Amino acid sequence: MVSGLIMFRAMNGTMMQYFHWYYPNDGSLWKKIVSDLPSLQKLGINAVWLPPAYKDSSQGQNCGYDAYDLFDLGEFDQKGQVRTKYGTKDEYLLAINAAHKAGISVYADIVLNHKAGADETEKVQVVKVNPTNRNEIISDPYEAELYTRFTFAGRADQYSSFKWNYQCFTGVDFSANPQETGVFKILNEYGNNWEDVLSDENGNFDYLMFNDIEFRNPVVREELKYWGRWYYETTKIDGVRLDAVKHMAPEFFNEWLQYMQNLSGKEFFAVGELWSTHDLDILKQFIDRTQGKISLFDSILHHNFFESANRRKEYDLRNILNNSLVSCYPHLAVTISDNHDTQPLQALEAPISSWFKPISYAIMLLRKDGYPSVFYPDVFGANYRDKGHDGNDHEINLEPCKNIEQLLMARNAFAYGDQKDYFDHPNCIGWTRCGDENEVKNSGCAVLISNGDEGFKKMEIGKQFSGKIFYDFLGNSDKKIMIDENGFCEFYVPAENVSVWVEEK
Repeated sequence: MVSGLIMFRAMNGTMMQYFHWYYPNDGSLWKKIVSDLPSLQKLGINAVWLPPAYKDSSQGQNCGYDAYDLFDLGEFDQKGQVRTKYGTKDEYLLAINAAHKAGISVYADIVLNHKAGADETEKVQVVKVNPTNRNEIISDPYEAELYTRFTFAGRADQYSSFKWNYQCFTGVDFSANPQETGVFKILNEYGNNWEDVLSDENGNFDYLMFNDIEFRNPVVREELKYWGRWYYETTKIDGVRLDAVKHMAPEFFNEWLQYMQNLSGKEFFAVGELWSTHDLDILKQFIDRTQGKISLFDSILHHNFFESANRRKEYDLRNILNNSLVSCYPHLAVTISDNHDTQPLQALEAPISSWFKPISYAIMLLRKDGYPSVFYPDVFGANYRDKGHDGNDHEINLEPCKNIEQLLMARNAFAYGDQKDYFDHPNCIGWTRCGDENEVKNSGCAVLISNGDEGFKKMEIGKQFSGKIFYDFLGNSDKKIMIDENGFCEFYVPAENVSVWVEEK
């Protein structure tokens, strides 16, 4: 995976999360991406992360993360409709093919941690556990009727005849008889304990929701590899975004991704969602146990952005990269400003304030490290209503990020070459990129950021620019400046803003 990511970065690769949680449940997304491809090309987006494409249990209300049938991509009449939230199978395949023709890679969102919406019940031996300490058993073993059989009658064994039963799951959160909710550990032949996962939240965080998949069952692993082959051969995706990886034994990914890598015969990109706002060690442990096969979203950098935006000039910008994944594993860090979980009214709600958004994107897009992921509403905007954590209805209007198009254009035109950092003031930091003639002719830029008053800083961009006039590509400053004979210049930035200085042609 490392060599693949280096390849992306040499091209200044940028992915887009092409959806958000509240995208309309109208079956239009696969058609919309086809019409948006020329715009994405112009912006320099060369990979799209698409949402879960298979049938879920809620007619699209949970965006596909309540996975029901991984083989139904909007083809069979199951769970109340044929299409998924985003469209039909044919429309999905057409969208992928169109993206490939446009030179844009496609990453599929894959949920392998759990299944939802079982078709039938079974009588199963279980124990109840303490929801806040899943290692603490709070009942004797007893028989309960659980929704653990998945038969997929609407698909009628097409593509796979595999039927999931209680031996395929470690636990559930609902018992049909006796009827109650909780966390129920299934007693199957693969062990009475939870799987060995990294997170010790709630004692052991193997169980997250719905029917938790039992990866110690070799039949399950083989079925998921079979499905991976079918999915790859059907769709020709270029990689995957893996959901909820901290709730799964990392060793499963070593087996599954090696299989997918061998199958594709090329670099098969993978990024995992392991959300941690402070604990870098758990990200490092996951990387170690997966042998560097999987990139991770830099959730710690996102939290630094969130804290900086909220504290404004009280935040010391010299610390903006502290403890982040990109600072220690730059080749495995996928950087984000926001995503579908952090957007307003969602589970991990921590949206980056609009004034700081361009700053966050400048750090993601114009520095040499990390693989940036641009969030759909930051380009297209979004408007929706939902209940908040306070129980009240809220209407949310997300405007596109200011300067996002210019920042993306600057990434492709100027953000090349060696980098020199000037993280020497709590409210004004900057860096320069000296350019690289082998990548883009006449590239190079200087970036200056302020979270307080108007700022300035003398920085070196290189003697190759001596005597050249530079201007703020974003238009936030109307000054024009000249690089001196030693390759230095005093660059400027307005209050609470970002400026990107490039050569005037």
